[in-house]
Amino acid sequence: MRFRKQKQISGHAAGIYSLAFDGTFIYSASADKYVARWNLKDATQDKFAIRFEAAVYAINLINEEKHLLVGLADGSLHIFDLEKREELKFYTQHVKAIFEIKENPTKQHLYVSDADGNLSIWNSIDFSLLLYLPLDCGKIRRIAVQKGGEVIALACQDGTIRILETEFFNETSQFKAHEGGVTSVLFHPLDSKRLFSGGKDALLKCWEWENNSRLAKIPAHNFAIYDLKSINHGNNIVSISRDKTIKIWNTENMSFLQRLDSKSGGHSHSINSLIILSDTLFATASDDRRIIIWEEE
Repeated sequence: MRFRKQKQISGHAAGIYSLAFDGTFIYSASADKYVARWNLKDATQDKFAIRFEAAVYAINLINEEKHLLVGLADGSLHIFDLEKREELKFYTQHVKAIFEIKENPTKQHLYVSDADGNLSIWNSIDFSLLLYLPLDCGKIRRIAVQKGGEVIALACQDGTIRILETEFFNETSQFKAHEGGVTSVLFHPLDSKRLFSGGKDALLKCWEWENNSRLAKIPAHNFAIYDLKSINHGNNIVSISRDKTIKIWNTENMSFLQRLDSKSGGHSHSINSLIILSDTLFATASDDRRIIIWEEE
């Protein structure tokens, strides 16, 4: 499986940190303090736009894309009803930048993590706070939810991956994974006992997380790996990095398949966000203020 650039979207006045997709529109969050919306078909901006008082670091669409969640650099969390076009909730539970917002539809949970190493757990239906965990592990940049929703993995700045069960949120495992910090985590799409991780050390690793056993260690990028996602029915994973490149990997044997960079029409600055649009289509966003759509050749 190989990819090529299909189109690009421009319009933000600063770097883009997070993306979401509802099947028709791509939502983007930027340091220019806006969340904007773009029509995937023709790469044009929709009339929908929301301006905030701080840079927007994290967004997500949940409850079958009915609700938009927005996490800001000042720690505030905003929840919007897209059908009613109104803000439902506004929380200041977190006081430092929110880096990840993740849904667990099986448990009707919502997980929010911040720059201080705090994790909050919310009911995703009525948005009530269920639990607040100060984990003292530095920035929690990414959260992975295991298929079935029984377990989550946290990518922590102190270099550890922490595994929590989602019934009582006890920590079942903690292991040192990357020097300088863990910056991305992804449960293996075809084998939930395995976990991929990327770090500030630019290494891509694969683990049997139940016994903290490392199965693979690959010098994948030149700088931090900011996200990992699976594509092509779980047969491939995509990695993005601060080194301005995108790489495609085989999930079965961790072999390298393709590099996408400026020579491919790609990004000229750090790549911050990655979202899968279909089994053959994904989008990336960067400090270069562009969203790029990549399609299978």
